[in-house]
Amino acid sequence: MPATAADPIPRIVLVSAVALVDADGRVLLAQRPAGKETALIRELAEELGIDVTASCLAPFTFASHSYPDFHLLMPLYVCRKWSGIPVAREGQHLTWVRPARLGDYPMPPADTPLVAMLRDLL
Repeated sequence: MPATAADPIPRIVLVSAVALVDADGRVLLAQRPAGKETALIRELAEELGIDVTASCLAPFTFASHSYPDFHLLMPLYVCRKWSGIPVAREGQHLTWVRPARLGDYPMPPADTPLVAMLRDLL
């Protein structure tokens, strides 16, 4: 049903995400700590201990998902080149996954449509 002027406008939350793809074509899955929503390159350094330059982030697609109390817009970048070895610096779980296996892992609802797109790309 279309929105009307009487419908409340949901709060829009903009969060950036990146798919790190290694030389073997695997994608790094990281379960992020709750409440993390800031600058992507700084977050990669803080959370994973890797250095990424802006020129290595290729815009790929975006997710748009309505949650009960906000609407999420999430641009997704793909990164194939970085310095350092990803390490879980904030206690999050990390695992390298082949694209065909991405759907085997639980993900937030907004991430689900991105799985097929990453499989097609990789």
